[in-house]
Amino acid sequence: MVTVADPAQAGLPTPRKGARLWEFVRTRRLFVIAVALGAVLRVIAMLGYRPAMWFNDSYEYVSVALHPRPHPIRPDGYGFWLLILKPFHSFALVVFTQHLMGLATAVLVYALLRRKFGLPDWGATLATVPVLFDAYQIQLEQMIMSDTMFTLLIVGVVTLVLWHRRLSWKAGAAVGLLLALTALTRSIGLPILAVVVVFLLVKRTHWKPVVAVVAACAVPVVAYMGWFSAVNGQFAMTQSDGLILYMRTAKFADCRKMQIDVQREQNLIPLCINPNVERSKFSQLYLWYSGWGEVLHRYGADKFDRSLNDAAGTFAKRAILAQPGDYLAAVTGDLLRSFRWDRPVFPDPNTWNQYQFDGKGVNRHDTTRLLTSLPHWPSYLGWTDRDMVAYEQGRASTRVYWPWATVMERYQRVAAMPGLGLGLAMLVGAAGAVVRWRRLGGPGLLPLVAAAALVVAPAATAEFDYRYLLPAAPLAFLSAAIAVRHGLWPARRGEPAPPAETRLDPAA
Repeated sequence: MVTVADPAQAGLPTPRKGARLWEFVRTRRLFVIAVALGAVLRVIAMLGYRPAMWFNDSYEYVSVALHPRPHPIRPDGYGFWLLILKPFHSFALVVFTQHLMGLATAVLVYALLRRKFGLPDWGATLATVPVLFDAYQIQLEQMIMSDTMFTLLIVGVVTLVLWHRRLSWKAGAAVGLLLALTALTRSIGLPILAVVVVFLLVKRTHWKPVVAVVAACAVPVVAYMGWFSAVNGQFAMTQSDGLILYMRTAKFADCRKMQIDVQREQNLIPLCINPNVERSKFSQLYLWYSGWGEVLHRYGADKFDRSLNDAAGTFAKRAILAQPGDYLAAVTGDLLRSFRWDRPVFPDPNTWNQYQFDGKGVNRHDTTRLLTSLPHWPSYLGWTDRDMVAYEQGRASTRVYWPWATVMERYQRVAAMPGLGLGLAMLVGAAGAVVRWRRLGGPGLLPLVAAAALVVAPAATAEFDYRYLLPAAPLAFLSAAIAVRHGLWPARRGEPAPPAETRLDPAA
């Protein structure tokens, strides 16, 4: 029997484009419906909160877009994205692109599970539910923040690695470039390079793709660090890592236990906190707020300089070594908080409120109101509120509109992924890795370890924040879906077996 690939060559009628499109939709019906519903929710959010929503970090990102420079606190990747979109003078366009990024993240997860791991439509769609329907995910996309872009980039890295059965050096270079963009968007992206490289080595990938990954990532990152050095005098990506680690340790650090030499280490003495002062429950108050025994404001407004960052980093490491039990207790407390069923106020009411849709107070008689006025804080070359107006070329403060804002506010009450759901997904992924220990955890190990790194790193180096969990969610559910299909739920009799495990062939 001869099979003809092209129906036209056999004299058979060629399927019409409409028929092909219907066949495409029919075989992916649930996912198409899910994406459509997710898109509708995002349109409602854009109609309800115009032109965008704001977080404390948002103003610095916009400042970088207006005055490009290597920012001392965070890398500039997202600031450059705002710079690219600056000619349109529209924060609404910015959040529109971020909503597209959220949908694109779901598409990557679905495509990988369907094409490479053989999940049915309903199974692959189920893995995308946290990205498509979590109200906090949609709210984060509506904010001028880097997290949505970061999530798409890191899911893109994992997808690209697992997509190729034989990872070529060209694919490795693409992975490296995506890793560089990830690191330049959020600093936590750089350690993910180590996760990817170790995974490739464990899978006995040929040396050429591994070298391509490292080289392609290193070139943009080193170039950025060179620019940072030229401006700030330090070959680094930020001047905040030591200060942020100090923030992590400040609520338990005891200079008496650290045995600081008063004569030789005078630069560390001002960082000590009076042991008679009540410690705050929230680490971030020691860096960003006055009061609560906070000490960094003693150094003046410009606290993110090299000398203070180095001193704070040294102090924090001494505190960890002198009080490992207190440090582990602080980290463990944040990790347990990450996997709670409820969502209590943390780390403080102001931060917690910025993650909430607010539709209260608007109705058919009073259809619009100001949600938040832009703060009048000093910025790089001016004031934050004026920077926002300069970028938008008009009003930039958030206004809420009825009934759309009310819909999202009520939706958020019931449609939020609990931390426990994230924890269960990671447990399923871990169980799948254990079952496949003979294959060193299988392909699900990469998204599992990446998700774990995104959860653990903030707890270990800064402090828990609800938004830090969202980038880990698609990776955790991706790992869980792979585990179920390739180990925990064997194919039933008569059901097509899943495709052979994605293997990074050494012969590539």
